[in-house]
Amino acid sequence: MATDIASRELATPVDVTEYLFKRLHQLGIRSVHGIPGDYNLTALDYLHKCGLNWVGNCNELNAGYAADGYARVNGIAALITTFGVGELSALNAIAGAYSEFVPIVHIVGQPSTVSQRDGMLLHHTLGNGDFNVFSNMSADISCDVAKLNKPHEAATYIDSALRECWIRSRPVYITLPTDMVGKKVDGERLKTPIDLTFPPNEEEKEEYVVDVVLRYLKAAKNPVILVDACAIRHRVLAEVHDLVSKSGLPSFVAPMGKGAIDETLPNYGGVYAGDGSNKGVKDRVEKSDLILSIGAIKSDFNTTGFTYRIGRMNSIDFHSNYMAVRYSEYPGVGMKGVLRKVIDRMGKLHVSPGPTVSNQPPMDRRTSTDPTVTHAWLWPTVGRWLRENDIVITETGTANFGIWETGFPKGVIAVSQVLWGSIGYSLGACQGAALAAKEGEKARRTILFIGDGSFQLTVQELSTMIRNGLTPIIVVICNEGYTIERYIHGWNEKYNDIQPWKHTDLVPAFGAEAKSYGTHQIRTKEELLELFNDEDFSSAERLQLVELHMPKEDAPHTLKITAEASAKRNKEI
Repeated sequence: MATDIASRELATPVDVTEYLFKRLHQLGIRSVHGIPGDYNLTALDYLHKCGLNWVGNCNELNAGYAADGYARVNGIAALITTFGVGELSALNAIAGAYSEFVPIVHIVGQPSTVSQRDGMLLHHTLGNGDFNVFSNMSADISCDVAKLNKPHEAATYIDSALRECWIRSRPVYITLPTDMVGKKVDGERLKTPIDLTFPPNEEEKEEYVVDVVLRYLKAAKNPVILVDACAIRHRVLAEVHDLVSKSGLPSFVAPMGKGAIDETLPNYGGVYAGDGSNKGVKDRVEKSDLILSIGAIKSDFNTTGFTYRIGRMNSIDFHSNYMAVRYSEYPGVGMKGVLRKVIDRMGKLHVSPGPTVSNQPPMDRRTSTDPTVTHAWLWPTVGRWLRENDIVITETGTANFGIWETGFPKGVIAVSQVLWGSIGYSLGACQGAALAAKEGEKARRTILFIGDGSFQLTVQELSTMIRNGLTPIIVVICNEGYTIERYIHGWNEKYNDIQPWKHTDLVPAFGAEAKSYGTHQIRTKEELLELFNDEDFSSAERLQLVELHMPKEDAPHTLKITAEASAKRNKEI
């Protein structure tokens, strides 16, 4: 009775689920990934009337990967799973999103609050009456947990969680018990958008840090800029672009930061990854007397086995929640405000030229008459085929390392999972990225490079792509198994082998109509160049799957170095 009276007192009562879904729509989400289950079914009925499309994935893990890819293109994503069996299947994907700063709203349909209170022996539970065990598992891989157990708290908890998801660029976990789905909250709140502005720095602290940065920057004789993934995740790309353009300083990206700088700018110099860099890049960065390092994530694969040679004495580190100038750290001073003031006040700087980027294979590969497609030849060649605003997705392994040698046209988005490195991630991410691209305002191709081993883990997402009318170009690199694992350990061992598939048969097997796709088998450089020059293929107006055969023993040089370092660490006692 009290609940009914409270509902009548609301000026504009709306159901909890409608409120949640309309907030998702206001954040720019148009499609929701996930799997139906009996604890979320009534909630799914609200999607359509809130302007949201249900994707319908093949399993929860793939749905999580897809939400990750969708968020990297769209800015934020949503995933719906059911209690226990569903949410746990998605945890690997959510952990990856947490690791790599990707904002996903994970909504879990739960048993009713009454069932939870009474500790009922329900399906999908551990049979011990503990209904918090799964939310506790998710708490450490979420930046906020919102349990919608009481109507009068629900709207506040929803708004707070969604703001945290956006600002901190990490997953949040929201529970939606079955008896809360239709409870009423104040719909008037929907008229006021959630405040997504970043908290400003304390003015005096920020001014002090800006002065310190400018003093070192103006005194430097050959400074450079190095941009990494957190510049993308924490939404300072506008500031990065202005800094690179206005300063004219030689500018580089780390592997995880690929795509953060407009690579058509004359002062873009390529990828710096320690010993994995080409010599011109390595020398220019490591001999600089000042490095403006923006959003760095210094993981093993991002630094070619921790081979960065950047000393604290000649670096300034910009992060979302602190600054570090040489050995002095300034907690609570975020990079966004500092960067803007540095750009506005930096004036004339000492600019020494840096290396230039060319989408040309090494000379020996250009002149070779060997028809075999090798990594040294492939990745610069891909760069000449790419178009403005493409979305390029690369799987952990040869593709992730190979794309370092690909120069991007303007506006290209790079999607990879260098830090978390979950095998099979990229096919699910491709589905999400392609869907976000389809919903976007400008036409853009989605292109995936994935190994034959990784492909086998998440192949069902081909079905989801077909179901949703998506048209990515998928290049399956066929090199007889798990190449990166071979280079780390067990070159000829059975555990690094896979069953060869007839990849070109899979698209029709998943139900695609004959005119809605194209399949191709490529074994030579000439065949690949002909395919790239085929406008029917390159226009990406229908799904394309390419079976690209490459030598088992071939891999990018940077992968070999990183794998060697990883193997050495694995043997340390």
